[in-house]
Amino acid sequence: MVTKAEDFFTSAERERIRQAVVAAEATTAGEIATMLVDESDSYRDAEILGAVLLAGLAGILVAVGTSMHTIWSYIPLVFCLFFPARLAFRFLPSLKLPFAGRSRLNSAVAGRAIRSFYERGLYKTAGETGILIFISLLERKVWILGDRGINERIDPGFWQQMADELSRGIRQGNPCDALCVTIARCGAELRRHFPHQADDINELQDDLITSR
Repeated sequence: MVTKAEDFFTSAERERIRQAVVAAEATTAGEIATMLVDESDSYRDAEILGAVLLAGLAGILVAVGTSMHTIWSYIPLVFCLFFPARLAFRFLPSLKLPFAGRSRLNSAVAGRAIRSFYERGLYKTAGETGILIFISLLERKVWILGDRGINERIDPGFWQQMADELSRGIRQGNPCDALCVTIARCGAELRRHFPHQADDINELQDDLITSR
């Protein structure tokens, strides 16, 4: 069964996440946004490659089982089997991942996170102190992206550590708890470098953002 971003957290869990953001931002001038997406890429090339290989394997099994030993009968059979095989990859997108490769998955998640950061206007905070905690469900990967003002003061390795811990929490089946802990730890780190100011205003939405 494919889990969609819109249904991944319950209403109560969404409220916990929102409150975690509010609490973290109460002590810092930094701004935290959280985003959850179904997938970072459609991986069409991996889908096609996987479908071709699956259809080829199924074709061999059918050919052996029916004593169909000529190439002229095998090729049309594989062609016909390709379409249901591709539907299988379409409805079970996790099947695509082995054919996409680790590097491609990492690149896709990073690219979608960066694109979302700008599409959602997270770069528009007055002090360039916005961060995005980005979760891509299909790949089970996390990317944490800081704006320029943050990257000038905080080592990117810190965000990578936070992303790795959150990814681990999601894989272990504790996504809400893991996300709330990550938000709190990010808020604490932001407070060290960007303490709360009397004239601070909330520039980014606190609610979890979801997308396909």
